[in-house]
Amino acid sequence: MQQNKSVTEFALLGLTQDTMRQKMVFIIFLIFYTGTLVGNLLIIVTIQFSRALGSPMYFFLFYLSFADTCFSTSIAPRLIVDALSAKKIISYNGCMMQVFALHLFGCMEIFVLILMAVDRYVAICKPLRYPTIMKHHVCIILIILAWIGSFIHSIAQIALALKLSFCGPNLIDHYCCDLQPLLKLACMDTYVINLLLVSNSGAICSSSFLLLMISYFVILRSLKNHSAEGRRKALSTCTSHIIVVILFFGPCIFMYTRPPTTFPIDKMVAVFYTIGTPFHNPIICTLRNKEVKNAMRKLWLVKITSENK
Repeated sequence: MQQNKSVTEFALLGLTQDTMRQKMVFIIFLIFYTGTLVGNLLIIVTIQFSRALGSPMYFFLFYLSFADTCFSTSIAPRLIVDALSAKKIISYNGCMMQVFALHLFGCMEIFVLILMAVDRYVAICKPLRYPTIMKHHVCIILIILAWIGSFIHSIAQIALALKLSFCGPNLIDHYCCDLQPLLKLACMDTYVINLLLVSNSGAICSSSFLLLMISYFVILRSLKNHSAEGRRKALSTCTSHIIVVILFFGPCIFMYTRPPTTFPIDKMVAVFYTIGTPFHNPIICTLRNKEVKNAMRKLWLVKITSENK
């Protein structure tokens, strides 16, 4: 990645400077990241190999778990390693790549959550037309469009980052590279770039959250026309989705829809957004979903049985 800045590397301040707390950060986030990998990979493998989970809802859940895994991986391993490092150094190119990955998979998660809401809307509000509308090739096209949209968003973020000039200070008061902490180090007027950041990332987060809340409100209202069993099943699924949406978009909106000011809870909000949400998503999606849990039992029971023979 070409760059003509005087700064060739950045130093990350991390979450804490206290030695004992750094060891706690290492242990806690190693557990969280391991749980994220195990939980999401378990969902991915189960959906991939279980015939019972062939509906569009699980097709999109597959990509949500994939995006969660990649999103967490773009941040967590470096945070874990840096927790025990005296110097937390990241190259300029490495910093730009982290910005790209963070926004690529974060935006992909947003689009997948929207597609999951669309799927639930069609399934509950247009049940007779559901097989016609949500065909497999249609779902594939939607996922491809989501990847394209995420890539365009990430390219826009990198374009903004590359416009920043760094002429001396290189200490990032954060545990990862993102545009907000980089704006504070830039040796230039960053008003326009911050405005573009808010109008890009902030607008995507806010408008997507509003769209999702409206769609789930319409879905929940339409449940009064369904049977008691249908309401129970749909309500359980939609509740899980709504919890995931709130947990993801709350921190996202907090971080990307405000001026470049610093608050004491910024890092904790960022931790919840980048580490906590990918960890909680598989728990929420599986513990409240009997079909996924049954498919997991059957799949691993068959695997264990075949290995014992």
